[in-house]
Amino acid sequence: MIANRYVALLLFESISSDRNRPALYREDVVLLRASSDETVRRLADAHGRAQECTHRNADGDTISTRLMQIVDVATALDEDLDEDAVDLYARHFRDLDSYRVLDPLLEGEPL
Repeated sequence: MIANRYVALLLFESISSDRNRPALYREDVVLLRASSDETVRRLADAHGRAQECTHRNADGDTISTRLMQIVDVATALDEDLDEDAVDLYARHFRDLDSYRVLDPLLEGEPL
């Protein structure tokens, strides 16, 4: 079978043992190769579960990261990855102000 390239968006949550520290959410964009839509969802889930971890930060707090959800899985827009610029995924939204709140980097805020 011919494998296609897919892009998966995975949503993660990191929680600190310091209850005064708010949760931090992360969205990963993952490029996967699979022969079917069904197979790629299993691969995306396995990849996300492999990213789950618990560690101590510099302050000694325990940080636990878990996969919350597979947000989307879509066929990659371009298949030829040898080009200088390749479009992999496009997402649309209606509310720019909400997008700015969602991504602190847009306003120059550190994570």
